[in-house]
Amino acid sequence: MRPWPQPAFGRARLERPFSVAVLGGGLAGVAASCILAERGAQVTLLESAPGLGGRLAAWPVDVAGERFEMDRGFHAFFRHYYNLRALLRRVDPALGGLLPLTDYPILTPAGPLSFANLPANALLTLWPLMRQVGLGITDLARVRIRNALAMLTWHPQRTPARWDGTSAEQWLRELNFPPAARMRLLDVFAHSFFNPTGELSAADLLMLFHYYFFGNREGLVFDVARRPFGEWLWRPFEAYLTALGVDLRLGCPAQAIGRQGGRWGVRTAAGDIAADALVLALDVPGLRRLLDASPSLGAPLLAPLAPVQPTRPFAVWRLWLDRPVQRTAFAGTAGYDILDNVSVYSAFHEPSRDWAQRHGGAVLELHAYGLASDDEPDIRRRLLAALHTLYPETASARAIGEQFVLRADCPAFAPGSAATRPSVGTADPSLVLAGDFVRLPFPSALMERATASGVLAANTLLASRQVDPAPLWVGPPRGVMSFLSRFA
Repeated sequence: MRPWPQPAFGRARLERPFSVAVLGGGLAGVAASCILAERGAQVTLLESAPGLGGRLAAWPVDVAGERFEMDRGFHAFFRHYYNLRALLRRVDPALGGLLPLTDYPILTPAGPLSFANLPANALLTLWPLMRQVGLGITDLARVRIRNALAMLTWHPQRTPARWDGTSAEQWLRELNFPPAARMRLLDVFAHSFFNPTGELSAADLLMLFHYYFFGNREGLVFDVARRPFGEWLWRPFEAYLTALGVDLRLGCPAQAIGRQGGRWGVRTAAGDIAADALVLALDVPGLRRLLDASPSLGAPLLAPLAPVQPTRPFAVWRLWLDRPVQRTAFAGTAGYDILDNVSVYSAFHEPSRDWAQRHGGAVLELHAYGLASDDEPDIRRRLLAALHTLYPETASARAIGEQFVLRADCPAFAPGSAATRPSVGTADPSLVLAGDFVRLPFPSALMERATASGVLAANTLLASRQVDPAPLWVGPPRGVMSFLSRFA
C-alpha cells in the first residue's frame, strides 16, 4: 500500500463557503460527501432510493413469515480495497462487521482450485497456480507467450494501446491455455466483472489480472459482511453525515441539472437546489436519464459521457431451504451453465445463520453475470439445475422462501472504449464524476473503484479551492514485469 501522489496546499479546511450537490448515495457519493463535509463544504446529498447504499443498498422483505434485509447479493471485501476500508472505518473503526474467510475456492467440472495460502510475491504466485490447474511443460510450450506476458506487464498507457481493441474472449482464445486450465483459473475470474468476455476489453481484463493477482500483496482471500448492509453501514452513515451537517435528501432523485447564473441548479420534485459544484455519482442508467433530461449542458459536457452504457443483466437468487447445506461459505464456479458463484449465507451472515439454526435449514444465494437475456423463468430453471448438479444434496430440498433480483445497471467496458471513457474531471471544473464506470489513473475495480473515484472527485473540487486532499491508497501502479510491456 502506498499513497497516490496529489497536490498539497497547506490548508486543511475550506476558508470560504463552498456548496456542493452530490447526486447519488452509493459508495462513490457517500465517499465524496464525507471528504467534502469533513473539510467544511456545505453538502447536499440526493439519493433517489429511501436509503443510502446505491448498488450496495438493502431493503426490508418478508420471507417465510419473518422480516429480513435483502440486497443485491454477496460482495467480496478484498483486503487490498484500501480506500473502501478507510471509508467504512468512519462507522466501523475496527471493521468488526467483516468476517475473514480462509479460502476462495473455485469449483468446476475439471476440478477445484484454491486461492488460499498463495505467496505474496507476484512471480511466486505463478508456480502454485500452475500446479493446481495441471499446467505442464508441454502445455506451456503451446501457450502464446505475448498474451501470457501481458498478464505480468500491465502498463497504464501501453497495455490499453495494445489490447483495448481486442475482446477478452479473443485474448483468452489466443492465450491457448488447455481448456481445463482455462476453466479453472481464467474463466471464473473473467466472468466476475458482470461483462461477458466477448464484450469486455482485453485491456480491462489484463488490468484486473494485475490488480487482483500479480499486483495484490494482500492475497485473493477476502472478507464478507456478517450483518445486513443497512444495519451495518447505511443507517450509521446517515447518522455520520447528518452530524457533519450534510443535507441528506433520501427518496429525492435529481430530475435535471443546468447552469443558473454562474452556479449549478438541480431540479427535483421538491424544488430546485443551487450549488457551487456538482458531483455526479449515479449508476449508469441513472446518469443516462439525468443527461438525457439536461440538454442545456451542451456538447462539451455531454459528448464525453456518451460511451457510458450499462452491460448485460445479472441475476441474484437467495433461497431459504428446509434442510441444512454443509458447504464452503463461498465458491466461484465455471462450467455449470450460467451459474457464476454460490454463497451459503447461513455460514457467515448472522440473520441467515440464526434462521437456519431455528429451522434446521440453510440460506443459499446463486449469482449469474453477463446474461444473454432477461428471461426470468429460464434463468431460474438453469440456475436451479446448475445448483443441483454442483451440490446434489440440494435437489431434494424445498425452498421455504426466496428473493430474486434481476438488474442491468453495471457499467460496460467494451473493446475499443478505454480511450474515450470519462475520468473524474470534465470540461467544467465545477462538475466532477464518480462511480465504478470512471477511468482512474491507477488500477482499481468494483467497490474499490467506486470509493476511490468518490475520494478523487472530492479532492478535485477541494484542489480548486486550494484545500489539501484526502489520502488515496493504491497498490503497485504497474505490472511486476512492466519493463517488458513494449514486447507484450
